[in-house]
Amino acid sequence: MGSIEVICGSMFSGKTEELIKRIQELHNTNLNYKVFKPEIDKRSGDNKIQSHSKKSIDAINIKDVGEIINQANNCDVIAIDEAQFFSEDIVEVCNNLANKGIRIIIAGLDMDYLGKPFGPMPKLMAIAEDVLKVHAICTETGKPANFSFRKSNNNDTVMLGEKNDYEPLSREAFVSKMKNKKN
Repeated sequence: MGSIEVICGSMFSGKTEELIKRIQELHNTNLNYKVFKPEIDKRSGDNKIQSHSKKSIDAINIKDVGEIINQANNCDVIAIDEAQFFSEDIVEVCNNLANKGIRIIIAGLDMDYLGKPFGPMPKLMAIAEDVLKVHAICTETGKPANFSFRKSNNNDTVMLGEKNDYEPLSREAFVSKMKNKKN
């Protein structure tokens, strides 16, 4: 049987780096794998995913999760980065592929900039055999950071960004900064 592994956490917590590490571990095996990312994510250019520490791996850009099914033939492992940007259909796609014997490794933000569950991630976490929640270090308190604080006043749910747009915060710092932002 296949399985579903979810890697989640805040911005700058090492989600993509962990995904890349798990894929690189497959290089010395006979397993076939493919890595996918949403087309919307242009930060590291087309056809690759890249961690904030600049580790990268080749990936296939897709608009719709249905494309994964079309390209899953002969795959033993499928990795998906930035899963929060896909539709809820990703849950069924991952379940179906895992039921066919494919190992699914999926990474994404578990919460949006408001601290609310993000996209399909809660459902993916619920159906996964393994969930790893990684943490950044809070820029204010030095404690583990669960939250991705958006520095700008942009209210779009999806806003791609880097350190000048977001900062990882602990609950204490996040609640404080959100109160100040409202005032």
